[in-house]
Amino acid sequence: MAGDSKKLQPIIVKKIKKGGHGHHGGAWKIAYADFVTAMMAFFLLMWLLGSTTEGDKKGIADYFQSPLRVALQAGGSGSGDSSHVLKGGGQDLTRTTGQVKRGDIAAPKATVNLQALKEEQLRAERARLEELKQKVEQKIGANAKLAPLASQIRLDMTRDGLRIQIVDEQNRPMFDSGSAEVKPYMRELLREIGAVLGEVPNRLTLEGHTDAHPFSGGERGYSNWELSADRANASRRELILGGLPDHRILRVQGLASSTLFVNDEPLNAQNRRISIIVMNRDAEDRVFRTAPEVAEATGVPSIRPASSPLVNLR
Repeated sequence: MAGDSKKLQPIIVKKIKKGGHGHHGGAWKIAYADFVTAMMAFFLLMWLLGSTTEGDKKGIADYFQSPLRVALQAGGSGSGDSSHVLKGGGQDLTRTTGQVKRGDIAAPKATVNLQALKEEQLRAERARLEELKQKVEQKIGANAKLAPLASQIRLDMTRDGLRIQIVDEQNRPMFDSGSAEVKPYMRELLREIGAVLGEVPNRLTLEGHTDAHPFSGGERGYSNWELSADRANASRRELILGGLPDHRILRVQGLASSTLFVNDEPLNAQNRRISIIVMNRDAEDRVFRTAPEVAEATGVPSIRPASSPLVNLR
């Protein structure tokens, strides 16, 4: 019997399964991602705290401590601006008393006295033109050939700027009678003036003037109007040869005997002259304002090339 019971006893086999521990199932990646997310949130919180004003911090703290009270007071109680993204967040720290909503008070603006600025610019421009006047006088006085012509040069300040007038004398004319060809000694004078004027940025107006002697052909033919315009253009060419940039000349005009130098002597030789006006800013602005008005009245469009704000008028 004992032998039979031994035979009937079941045999139990233990199997131990050995598993690998190589990659831990990737759980470390999840832990690292959580750590990076937490660090990002931490630094974001630190940045927000560092860029938030004390008033905003107090408003946020009030909201989380008692949100119902802040909501009922519409963000009041001095805890901040009711227009803030968080009700009650941030207060106007520039005020010591009262509750002021941001935007209700305009920020202080730096104001400029335009009239005083314009007057200062005019003074500076006038000083520059006075300096130019002295320089022209010095250039002519220092040149032995031009010094005898100094008596024919008139320099004065006008409403439009510095005016340089070269007048005829009975024994020393700029042009022959009825001619627009510049005398040799006047060419050198005009070129010397052109070199000096080339150093300043101002625009120029050239005017030709004659006396009241009429042409034999009458006013219907070639007259003092054409002659004065031709003489002004001849002077313009000499100024350019002296170094004056062409685009600096704004207007070339022939005025005949309409503006006399010696009012009570229309036949006086000094009425025959060339006027060079170094224009100030106001004079230029008047020209640019007038040109569109003239174009609108006449129906002829004004042309403004790239190199010059206004086409030379005559």
